[in-house]
Amino acid sequence: MVSLLIVAGIAVAVFVGFNIGGSSTGVAFGPAVGSRLVRKATAATLFVGFGFLGAWTVGRNVIATMSSNIVPATQFTPATSVAVLFFTGVSLFISNLYGVPASTSMTAVGAIVGLGIASGTLNRALMFVIVSAWIVAPLVSLAIGLVVGRYIYPYLDRYVAFTKFDLHFVQVDRSGTIPRPHLNRNASPQDVVGSLSVVVIACYMAFSAGASNAANAVAPLVGEGGALTVDQGVLLAVAAFALGSFTIARRTLETVGDDITELPILASLIVSIVGGTVITILSYLGIPASLAVSTTSAIIGLGWGRASRAATLAELATPTPEKPEMDVATGALVTSRVEEAPASPTIGDIARHEAPVEEADEVPDVPDIGTEEPADLDERSLFDPAAAKRIVTMWVLTPSLAVAASYPVFVVLL
Repeated sequence: MVSLLIVAGIAVAVFVGFNIGGSSTGVAFGPAVGSRLVRKATAATLFVGFGFLGAWTVGRNVIATMSSNIVPATQFTPATSVAVLFFTGVSLFISNLYGVPASTSMTAVGAIVGLGIASGTLNRALMFVIVSAWIVAPLVSLAIGLVVGRYIYPYLDRYVAFTKFDLHFVQVDRSGTIPRPHLNRNASPQDVVGSLSVVVIACYMAFSAGASNAANAVAPLVGEGGALTVDQGVLLAVAAFALGSFTIARRTLETVGDDITELPILASLIVSIVGGTVITILSYLGIPASLAVSTTSAIIGLGWGRASRAATLAELATPTPEKPEMDVATGALVTSRVEEAPASPTIGDIARHEAPVEEADEVPDVPDIGTEEPADLDERSLFDPAAAKRIVTMWVLTPSLAVAASYPVFVVLL
């Protein structure tokens, strides 16, 4: 019976990792694949490689927290391990079914908390630290996005270019005996820099995803007397990631993500850096946290910061008849350029295979803060506010439901 439960636990862990690999590959490499900088198989290979690097290094700290620090490792019997993984897998299934990006990390922690309460072994001090991090991390991402959007983004938006190529960025000349790779002949030096930035940051996102998500798939199976060692757990998690990356991620890479399709590539890279860095730091500290919540907060911060350029800080604090109180919304990122400087391709352009507007010959100066016209937020939306509300709701709801649902199950099992 115990052997069957261990096999079931490994099977559920693979299912969880399969879903994580499928969704995370699209988030990390959607812009790179859509811009024809890398092929889907290359994207999956890079995601698995850098995800393994993240899981094998800082990801161990998160595995240690979830496998033995929130509750003692001895509480993870084969039956309870299967139950924790089951709740994590169900949350992934429901979130994918309804298109709501629920946090796998928070749900997994919630299920473990239910186990801790039922057994009376919950580490309350550590949970206070984890919950505090869940509150602080999105606020930090929001604040960084706000500062970048208000003071830095408009300048980057005018001088950093991203191009969608008709042919792949790296071509292979097979006319000779030995195939010779070469760059797309239509790529300018500026395109090369921008394209390499997209790929490098995608690899960084893969590293961050591996560091934070490996524990979600295998932590209950790892620990003293567990079915797997830490090394075996990391290898199993990454193998499951790979299964998802090379299969269901192909669809995700095409659609990229409905809620952020109008996000310009530049904004996507900034969001990836901010969200990935916040989660990597937390993973290094052994704190499981949500990459989706941190990146969403950075998106909202960028839009708010960009829209706030239409007024000075004093005018925002004390509206005047000339500068009435503004309705600051995230759509300002897309409308941040004046007509003479059309925007670079957005993620939505890439997903729909639409060509970006032709670049202008001259790049206008960035208007000073307080002199720009308020962005026309009705024409085009960067981020659907309803999507943000759903994410924040799930941020609070998923771990709470995981605790409430898992507690009676563990009372019976224990």
